[in-house]
Amino acid sequence: MPELIRLLIVDDHAVVRKGLAMVLRLEPGLEIVGEAENGRDGLEAARNLTPDIVLADLVMPEMDGQEMALALRKSHPRIKIMMLTGTEVDDRMFDLVAAGIEGYVLKNIEPAELIRVIHAVAHGEVYLHPDVMKKILERMKPQQPPAVSLTPRELEVLEWMATPHTYKQIAAQLGVGEETIRSHAKNILEKLHQPNRAQAVLTAMRSGLIKLNT
Repeated sequence: MPELIRLLIVDDHAVVRKGLAMVLRLEPGLEIVGEAENGRDGLEAARNLTPDIVLADLVMPEMDGQEMALALRKSHPRIKIMMLTGTEVDDRMFDLVAAGIEGYVLKNIEPAELIRVIHAVAHGEVYLHPDVMKKILERMKPQQPPAVSLTPRELEVLEWMATPHTYKQIAAQLGVGEETIRSHAKNILEKLHQPNRAQAVLTAMRSGLIKLNT
């Protein structure tokens, strides 16, 4: 039997926090190990409970989600962090992406999609909302295409990696197994010299290898 994905929810709005917990508790394979109402309490709870994933709001009192995430990344780098925010995508995301957070999700996401993203992040994927990708690209200066040779299939997979689809969903779209997609993704990361999916996609977009389709 697969191990449960242990989640900590950090949000200063009780209705949002309790609502998320209620929805996620209904999903087999997920366990809510704790809740916190601000960043400071969330940081302490994360350090004490060591969940697999912290799902945190960006705007909170006492310590906001960005400060909490950056502190947690330093002290407990194995805990994955997903920012769930209802605000406009702003400059804080640059520091968060640079720090390697695993997810940046807007609060208008459908529950089923949020659950898919949680499972994807738990299995090593990185999810950035397309709006985040756009904002980052707007700030980046174009660069020369990297001197790499991607196969037609790898380029196709890379284009899919620039969408919100998980590897499992990409595999279904291309009619292959998930492990095949993960193998292609691994090769792509190595060729682009990038640590994760999000950074590989940003590098490919910045250099013009692929374009963002939303």
